[in-house]
Amino acid sequence: MENAADEPARAAHHVQSLERGLAVIKAFDAGSPALTLSDVAKATGLTRAAARRFLLTLADLGYVRTDGKYFSLTARVLELGYAYLSSLSLPEVAQPHMERLSAQVHESSSVSVLEGTDIVYVARVAVSRIMAVTINVGTRFPAHATSMGHVLLAGLGAPELERYLEQADFAQLTSRTLTSPSALRAELARVREQGWALVDQELEEGLRSVAAPIHGPDGSVVAAINLSTHASRTPAESVRAELLPPLLATAKAIEGELAMTSSARVS
Repeated sequence: MENAADEPARAAHHVQSLERGLAVIKAFDAGSPALTLSDVAKATGLTRAAARRFLLTLADLGYVRTDGKYFSLTARVLELGYAYLSSLSLPEVAQPHMERLSAQVHESSSVSVLEGTDIVYVARVAVSRIMAVTINVGTRFPAHATSMGHVLLAGLGAPELERYLEQADFAQLTSRTLTSPSALRAELARVREQGWALVDQELEEGLRSVAAPIHGPDGSVVAAINLSTHASRTPAESVRAELLPPLLATAKAIEGELAMTSSARVS
């Protein structure tokens, strides 16, 4: 067992080999699409022998390919996420609404959910590229620095929010990023009261975005939808006056369809 002394105590049901296999898959990302055996061992903390076993097993299963030196993921890994996405009605329901919204206001729209301390994009309509990084379904950003993150965090119950505040690292991404629990608490109270969030260049300089909650049939916040624009193109007051009303209307339309979808599945 590698690094056994450094690993925290696990529940009796914990399957360590599954954890390590998933760690090998997650070692690959946009910045490291191809890795050597040594790279994978270093990224995961596994020995070279263990990393090799996991990589070759994943290759046998079709999730990894290799040219003999470098390893890379295959498109088959998408199956792992598809089972989750296909079980949700949200992306399918939201997509046409987002397309109409983006066509109306000529700005990019996204839907995300909260996972740990990050938001994860589950649907996206891009009108133009305004960020330094490319955003796709599956892209993650820290919740404390995003409009959708503020909406999702504002929808949490008190125990869940406390857990988030304990776990979040509050990295300062720009000079405007909220970097303390107290500052974020104050902002979330404002978001909770007004029902939407505006983030002005907290994630990236020049990026301004506004987000609204998407409620499930039970009234809980299940996702967030946003519109993003470049600060030089759209002043904050224009975001509130011109982008916020159609965004709120789109969120309500998605909620209405989700409620009908839920009723249809129950019946």
